[in-house]
Amino acid sequence: MPRQRVTDLSRYLFAGRISPHGCLNARHTVTPALFARSAAAAYTIAPTAHRVRNLHDAPHAATPTPDPPQPNFRKKLKDEAKLAKKHGKKRAKSDNQTVDGWELTVGIEIHAQLNSPRKLFSSAQTSFNDDPNSHVALFDVAMPGSQPRFQKETLIPALRAALSLNCDIQQLSRFDRKHYFWWDQPSGYQITQYYQPFAKYGHIMLLARDGIAAEDGESVTVSIKQVQLEQDTAKTLAQVGNTQWLDFNRVGVPLIEIITEPEMHHPRTAAVFVRKIQLLLNTVDACVSGMEAGGLRADVNVSVRRTGDANVPLGTRTEIKNLSTVKSVEDAIIAERDRQIRVLEAGGVIAGETRGWAVGSTETRRLRGKEGEVDYRYMPDPDIEPLIIGNDLVRHLQESLAVLPDKELDSLVADYGLTAKDALSLITLDNGARVQYFYRLLDMLGEILQSSGTKPDFKSYATLVGNWVIHELGRLTTYKAGPLASGELTFSQEGECAQVPARDLSQLLHHLYQKQITGKVAKELLVAIYLGEMGDGDVTLAIDTNNLWFHELSQDEYVAIAEEAMQGEDKVLREFVSYDKFPQGKLMFLVGKMMRLGPTERIDPSTAESVMRAKLDGLRAN
Repeated sequence: MPRQRVTDLSRYLFAGRISPHGCLNARHTVTPALFARSAAAAYTIAPTAHRVRNLHDAPHAATPTPDPPQPNFRKKLKDEAKLAKKHGKKRAKSDNQTVDGWELTVGIEIHAQLNSPRKLFSSAQTSFNDDPNSHVALFDVAMPGSQPRFQKETLIPALRAALSLNCDIQQLSRFDRKHYFWWDQPSGYQITQYYQPFAKYGHIMLLARDGIAAEDGESVTVSIKQVQLEQDTAKTLAQVGNTQWLDFNRVGVPLIEIITEPEMHHPRTAAVFVRKIQLLLNTVDACVSGMEAGGLRADVNVSVRRTGDANVPLGTRTEIKNLSTVKSVEDAIIAERDRQIRVLEAGGVIAGETRGWAVGSTETRRLRGKEGEVDYRYMPDPDIEPLIIGNDLVRHLQESLAVLPDKELDSLVADYGLTAKDALSLITLDNGARVQYFYRLLDMLGEILQSSGTKPDFKSYATLVGNWVIHELGRLTTYKAGPLASGELTFSQEGECAQVPARDLSQLLHHLYQKQITGKVAKELLVAIYLGEMGDGDVTLAIDTNNLWFHELSQDEYVAIAEEAMQGEDKVLREFVSYDKFPQGKLMFLVGKMMRLGPTERIDPSTAESVMRAKLDGLRAN
């Protein structure tokens, strides 16, 4: 066999090019995929951190299945998008919840940091904003001779979380070691509850008003397989030049892992599930922060199979790790579902693997082969005694549990007159602090109205307060607040707003409700409060000083403006003479004309509408 030149070997190794002469060309076919892997492998010598990662992955990594080009499915999506564009509409996410001929199955694992002052097995303080490595006990970094000591206070928020998920609390649970080697895990294993978790067999119901996929109908119930206590890992801080810094403040921070059954079949429903879990944990004060702050992370398991045969088993699942926003959950599931369908339609096989997702991307990416139970070598932790939970503690926490979101939503809609959409926005904004501000403001306004001798309908001013707390306060952080706006509103958990105190807003809404100021004036005063331009005086004094009181038109003046607005509108007026359905839009057109003809600062829109309606009723009667 002739000796190969070094240049031929280098071309083969680095670029996949084969010499036309010699043994490299003899009865061998090298696929382009092999070229790509060979070139990538020989491109550079990995730095130490990269080599450590490869060593960690190697025992578990299956041969990755390349994503073969599959024109049929991709072309189908493109053709649908082009057709939608031709008809003047963009393909919406609501149209992307299903794929004809395929069934999606999703299971989710949620890791949430518990609201606890101590770590799970050491007395070190839990810290999220302090200097790196400033709260680290010997056990946290696996110093020889250090021992775990279960911190009882970590159990309280965990139990509240499990109860909010309708779980059965297990009187006896135990801790296990989950072995894996990575730089953020000092001991080489994580302490968790794999075999005997402290809570099992829960469920939550997702309703149409939560925003689930239309295909799921009015509601869908998601089963919770188990909830387990476990440790968090160190925080990795990436630096320039493949350098990784480690902050061990997070090592040992108590987590709960919530594991669902694989029962969700639509991407949007899965995203709504994660959002509702976050809302539940915040409501019962179990989770310290939301997804955007890193306090809650979701791992999503995705598989697909063809429809039409109930005996076909679930497809091979892949796991998408560490999704950090609700939007990412839906986007990543759609992308991974479509990728798996392309592979299967091309005759490929789905590899069980762990994949990643970057915000804004359109494809998931392979991270490593999927570890199995054998890889982790679960074993009972010999240093930690069993956890015994008394029924009296469970009963006390169940009785003192905060009102859960579904019950509060029902009350806000039925008792306070809010729409379901506004009620949901109210309890989700600012981690629940906005709804406390709403209740506080409502109480203050009710006291002012009672002291003035007014006995209004409760729902009438409750809806007014809801509208201002959700919508008018929301507009303050947009361009309408001007260049001096701080850009955000800060609320305390007790129900106070730093920029717009409830006392000031309650006075403003009292005058607006009593029609003593116009809506336009009220909005201008709100901006003045927000920007701190009100001075030391209160809202009533500011209105009086600047002569902003509403001096409404008399009834005769309203009638005169209505008659002027009707002039020259014979075509519009004829529609009110004979109609099957009252032309509300035409009525509001005439009311708008009244508002333009009269002095804006003296016209009340509702009064103008009632006057115009009376004129039109008279026209129809004659």
